[in-house]
Amino acid sequence: MSTTTITRRYLAHPQPTPERPLLGTTVLLVEDSRFAAEAIRLLCLHSGARIRRADSLAAAHRHLAVYRPTVVIADMGLPDGSGADLIAELAAAKPRVPALIGLSGDPGAEAAARAAGADGFLAKPLENVAVFQQALLAHLPAGARLAGPRAMSTERVRPDPVALADDLVHVAELMRARGDRALDYAAQFLGGVARSAHDARLAATADTLRKARGAGDVTRREVARLTGLVEERLAEVRTI
Repeated sequence: MSTTTITRRYLAHPQPTPERPLLGTTVLLVEDSRFAAEAIRLLCLHSGARIRRADSLAAAHRHLAVYRPTVVIADMGLPDGSGADLIAELAAAKPRVPALIGLSGDPGAEAAARAAGADGFLAKPLENVAVFQQALLAHLPAGARLAGPRAMSTERVRPDPVALADDLVHVAELMRARGDRALDYAAQFLGGVARSAHDARLAATADTLRKARGAGDVTRREVARLTGLVEERLAEVRTI
């Protein structure tokens, strides 16, 4: 192989820079919330990483059948199962995805992510560029990391409110379905969305419903209260 060919191949693969330390890194994000996914898309954009998104375990498997990412970031609560199951599967695979990162609005989910084989964990809300970069760089292979110092960004991303509105519409539809499984998923999903949006009241109300579901004593009043709060937040977002 000639020196020219080697040089062309090297130049064809983006090399990380101090300003964009994740150039050349490919990310598969497995996340059902559009609002949370939009934040991570912006973080990748600022950092130089390329990203694909799957909104379920089934969609993640379709991506992985044809795509080998450098990093998989898996939300712990998905509509068709747990992100821990995907992490465990990928941790045992040969060859292994270089970096497996768990993601959740529930800090208590970190233990489950690491037990499944995750290299790291990211807590929602996720919007600090430097925190995101460090979390990924800490687990990339040596050859994929920037050699030498890098710029520590102080930037924070702000996802589009339209993505938040889409998530709230989805929750409202789940709440109207009223089935046990729909309520369980709605409470878990809404908790993550609320934390990503820094909405403490909505997060607390979602957690109350989740705990009540676990105890088996959910009332129509509790469901109506949360439904009303979701509709209230949706109206507020639509005025922005």
